[in-house]
Amino acid sequence: MYTTILFFPVLGAFITGVAGRLIGSKGSFILTTYCLFSSALLSIMAFYEVGIEGVLCYINGFKWIESGLFNLNFGLLFDSLTVVMLIVVTTIALLVNIYSIEYMSNDPHLPRFFTYISIFTFSMLILVTSSNYLQMFIGWEGVGVSSYLLINFWFTRIQANKSAIKAMIVNRVGDFGLIMGIIAIQYVFKSTDFAVVFGTVSSMINNKILFFGVELDALTIIGILLFIGAIGKSAQIGLHTWLPDAMEGPTPVSALIHAATMVTAGVFMLLRSSPLIEYTPNVLTFITIIGALTAFFAATTGVAQNDLKRVIAYSTCSQLGYMIFACGLSCYSVSIFHLMNHAFFKALLFLSAGSVIHAIGDEQDMRRMGGLVHLLPFTYISMFIGSLSLMGIPFLTGFYSKDVILEFAFAKFHIYSSFSYWLGSISALFTAYYSFRLIYLTFFNKTNAFKNVVSSIHEAPLRMIIPLFILGLGSIFIGYLTKDMFIGMGTDFWGNALFNLPENTILLQSEFLPFYVKNIPVLLSLLGAVIAHFIYSKYNLLIMNISTSALGIFIYRLWNKKYYFDVIYNKFIVIPLLSFGYHITFKLFDRGFIEFIGPTGIAALLMNITNRLSTIQSGYVFNYAFFIFIGITSSIAILIVNSLYNINIDIRYIALIIFTVFFVFFKRK
Repeated sequence: MYTTILFFPVLGAFITGVAGRLIGSKGSFILTTYCLFSSALLSIMAFYEVGIEGVLCYINGFKWIESGLFNLNFGLLFDSLTVVMLIVVTTIALLVNIYSIEYMSNDPHLPRFFTYISIFTFSMLILVTSSNYLQMFIGWEGVGVSSYLLINFWFTRIQANKSAIKAMIVNRVGDFGLIMGIIAIQYVFKSTDFAVVFGTVSSMINNKILFFGVELDALTIIGILLFIGAIGKSAQIGLHTWLPDAMEGPTPVSALIHAATMVTAGVFMLLRSSPLIEYTPNVLTFITIIGALTAFFAATTGVAQNDLKRVIAYSTCSQLGYMIFACGLSCYSVSIFHLMNHAFFKALLFLSAGSVIHAIGDEQDMRRMGGLVHLLPFTYISMFIGSLSLMGIPFLTGFYSKDVILEFAFAKFHIYSSFSYWLGSISALFTAYYSFRLIYLTFFNKTNAFKNVVSSIHEAPLRMIIPLFILGLGSIFIGYLTKDMFIGMGTDFWGNALFNLPENTILLQSEFLPFYVKNIPVLLSLLGAVIAHFIYSKYNLLIMNISTSALGIFIYRLWNKKYYFDVIYNKFIVIPLLSFGYHITFKLFDRGFIEFIGPTGIAALLMNITNRLSTIQSGYVFNYAFFIFIGITSSIAILIVNSLYNINIDIRYIALIIFTVFFVFFKRK
């Protein structure tokens, strides 16, 4: 049963990829949907068996690598962490697949789209079921390739090309860190298998590793390198720039990859590595700070964005920051709980945004929308539910995980945890503000769309409504239904999948925090929503006066230009590297040195030698007789000298010298 979960997406991808032209769009949709449904159904069965019944499943497959002391099998690990991710990946992939058949119905390349979706699902399943770091890296790169293909699905659009390349290049930075981390793990532990690494990590606490000529703590270096990989894949501050641009892909792609599943791969890798990073307090502090900064940075940036999908993209970036700094606080169970909850309400937001975009002629600028609440009532309700859940309004899914993360941050009673608590709480205010801003500009503002667009607006068809309805139910109830099982006091759901040192366990302290501390994030969320409502419904002149003041212009530009990260990267990194690549590596090395000693240079040298040799063929008999005479006499002279004075002179060297002299002589003639 367990291996079949991975087999179905491969089957769907292979058939639609090879025979997509034969079975057509409808056949591709039916086949891939059946395969993903089967995989999702088996994932639910695996969740019951492993998560509820507590039966751990480890499949030791074929011998993969055998080289000296390095032996590695292709294995699959199904523990409680894995089966939760299986539910998220297969469920969201299935709903997106159903949604896409209507959303992408006019696209002539629909079989290719479903093939990419199935390839991505398989790669993600490989990532979350791997039993070792090297095998996990295969899935890690597989979802990266799938992301590139799906962002660039409309390959005739130059902006899609640029966004896909940007996503690939930025992620290469993080992937380099992950590769170095895996190499360091192999160097220190002599294995990349999770069981070996996590079972022996406590004996490696004081080990040192030589890093750039300096002895450093081995576990700290490994933790930092692994976290660099997570920064790239989960779009943390510094390597986040690819995520907003990835919105150039189709909206279902944004819902599947860049909101619910692929961007959580970095968080999953940290959760899987919890027995490793738990012994590195400096790395945990670094993770907490980066996650808190990302949550605040992305929340403030989303306030000043006007593209509907980019606002939700920055919301994703902000929520990933919450998951990351929860890992830094050693709250791994709450992090995976928020990851699962976030997958449902963020997929709901993206698919609702896709319904709006689909209805108004592919328009994404919120300033050109408005007045859609009566024209798209179901879409409005779906987006409103997703926004409330994102804000952490009590009794919705987001509340049960997001607020618990902030409670744990306060209960840690350390300067860096307090830093993350207040940044996370302030980010909740901005999250509520841009969520209600999005709702108002899209649905309640006076319409700014063209008359022909408004007259043709229609509610989403049934195949788009069904996924929205299911995700809406998840965004309301899934947090309440699973809270006690995932993060309840004394729960043994996670077993050995997640690891906490006794001194890092803060669940008990968070239960007895003052009432006002627990309600600060909720109050700030409500405050942000109220501010947005009054500003955009009654006090438009106020926001205009603020935004046109000197301070307002500065803040708006800072947030609208995304803190100038792209400008800084382009000016100080991209342009100098491109200049170096053209003038040095291309013109000097490729066109110069390498070309001179490479095939082009050798071919030119042979042509030159051939031309010079052709000058020796003068056609006169006395020239040939002269060459023969000189050659014979020189050879006899060398033999006599060797025999009389016992000097070993190689006759080939003399012949080469004579040939060169006459070659130059005739060339000059």
